[in-house]
Amino acid sequence: MQVVSISSLKGGVGKTSVTTGLASAALAAGIPTLVVDLDPHADASTALGVRPDEQLDIGRMLKSPRRARLADNVVPSGWVEHSASSKGTAASVLDVAIGSAYTGIYDRPDLGRRDLRRLSAVLAGAGQYELVLIDCPPSLNGLTRMAWSASDKVALVAEPGLFSVAGTERTMRAIQLFRQEFAPGLSPAGIVANRVRTGSSEHTFRLAEMQSMFGELLLTPHIPEQANWQQIQGAAHSVHHWPGDSAKNAAALFDTLLGNLMGAGGTGELAAAGMVRNRSQR
Repeated sequence: MQVVSISSLKGGVGKTSVTTGLASAALAAGIPTLVVDLDPHADASTALGVRPDEQLDIGRMLKSPRRARLADNVVPSGWVEHSASSKGTAASVLDVAIGSAYTGIYDRPDLGRRDLRRLSAVLAGAGQYELVLIDCPPSLNGLTRMAWSASDKVALVAEPGLFSVAGTERTMRAIQLFRQEFAPGLSPAGIVANRVRTGSSEHTFRLAEMQSMFGELLLTPHIPEQANWQQIQGAAHSVHHWPGDSAKNAAALFDTLLGNLMGAGGTGELAAAGMVRNRSQR
């Protein structure tokens, strides 16, 4: 099982869109996947079309993690029905640990080691999944650090803009510091350039800057700005089951990105360490 946190220091860069795009690719590939919606806004839960009954949301599971019974409280994504009907086969697994505002009580900068292990304890019951995607809030407070404690890898989402690139560099530094103190097994999976406008000279410049700064940590392919993405999410559909060439092209990009993300490993960690060191010497 691989546990990957999808993080960003800056809001509005499409972090949840990347999470759901990767979840869509995993569903299409038949990879048993759990999405943990750790953002108090719970946008991933909405986009994934969950219909909770009596299940506990992730915030209440975190409150009593050793009694959480994850398997009893996850909710199948509404996407699963579309996937099964389009293929005419048995449904693949895409479950959701439902987000809620309740998680906000843990989004503090002063969480101790015991609190940082809460999500790890909940995910001890996630052995039936091959992939766990954690949609983090856009901050480096307690919830993101809790997610990092439970993760094998961190994928960062950034737009090719000045503030987003600067925020990504700061987040890379934070990952290295967090790894040294709390999570020696954690490594950066890479950086996803999202909402890229191919005709923008600013975006072209910033992508080249990101390549220079982050090297092989800048994952490919880059995800272009998609005009109908909000429509897809608002309809609670996966991009793989949305009609039209634009959605089909986006789905293919997420298929490739998922493969590259799951294959990222130790060399990326070394590159990240070198990047932080080199930048600090300038």
